[in-house]
Amino acid sequence: MEMHYYWLIAAILLIIIEIFTAGFGALCFAFGALGSALASWAGLSMSWQLVIFAVISLLAFVFVRPFVLKFLTRKNQEVKTNADALIGRKAIVTERIDPVQHSGRVKVDGDEWKAVSENGTPIESGAEVEITARESIIVTVRR
Repeated sequence: MEMHYYWLIAAILLIIIEIFTAGFGALCFAFGALGSALASWAGLSMSWQLVIFAVISLLAFVFVRPFVLKFLTRKNQEVKTNADALIGRKAIVTERIDPVQHSGRVKVDGDEWKAVSENGTPIESGAEVEITARESIIVTVRR
């Protein structure tokens, strides 16, 4: 079997390995193996094939890998979960929010939460409010 077939098999195996890993390192080596397969097909010596493998792999690590990682990872889109997802939601006051007596409750999505007014003013029962913050089991609301 000719050498370029070995390089192609190596590239395919590296791509399969990349499927099961998340670092995009094996993919960079697969690019190098494909380049070496082309070099072997063109009749270059094994020394040149290894040099081409190293150079293309290095270039892929420097230029392709950061681009792919940046494209596939979305750091700016933070998904809020659990109670943090309440911030910005509308709620209904079920018990009058009174800053003097430290009482008040709101209902959102079927759950009741202890609530305080954002600006310290009382809010009557039945009013619709927006949740602006959460600390432990107490939500801060505003009209």
